Amino acid sequence: MKNPFRPYENMQRHPYHPGHPHHPGPRSNPQNADMPDPETATPEEMAGPETPEQEPAAPEQPDLVSQCKENVCPTCPERSEMEEQRLRQLADLDNTRKRLIREKEEAVKFAAEKVLADLLPTLDNLDLALSYGQNNPECKDLIVGVEMTKKLLLDTLAKHGLVPVGKEGEEFNPEFHEAMSQEERSDMEPNHIARLFQKGYLLKDRLLRPAKVVVSKSASAG
Repeated sequence: MKNPFRPYENMQRHPYHPGHPHHPGPRSNPQNADMPDPETATPEEMAGPETPEQEPAAPEQPDLVSQCKENVCPTCPERSEMEEQRLRQLADLDNTRKRLIREKEEAVKFAAEKVLADLLPTLDNLDLALSYGQNNPECKDLIVGVEMTKKLLLDTLAKHGLVPVGKEGEEFNPEFHEAMSQEERSDMEPNHIARLFQKGYLLKDRLLRPAKVVVSKSASAG
């Protein structure tokens, strides 16, 4: 019989009510899943893992340059000697750098020196052909072809810096001319090129081969 004075006993209990026979029991908190059970855990487990102690930071090292400036006397001889040595080393490094740059520029500038020097005998043979064929009327057409070949070759070599040296009538210069002998000339001032044996050549500002010449001198009286 229902008790009219206790109406809550007459209501149907919800399945999640603690008093319901199919109640699933206390809910577990996922955040406390790793927590030890207070009833069965040891004091060490309840205390949790130990946190590693942080090592003290290393003391900052003072700047070496600042120490040197503070401890070295500005007027002491050791400081002056080291400063002079430093300046000498800087000067040596600068001179070495300039020398390497100059050597590189010269190597590029005169890279074709050996090839051009090997072509000089060819030019000499062309000059000989012209000198021997000019007095022969039968070689007139041949001489024209040789002169054109020589001109084309000289124009090509001039693009690489090759310049002929030595010409009859110009003043003798020992830097570019090699005197083979002297000859008395009344129609020419002394110390001039009377005859040209072999042309010389300059490669830019470097003498590749001196010209072999005969130098004039004053005619003897009588």
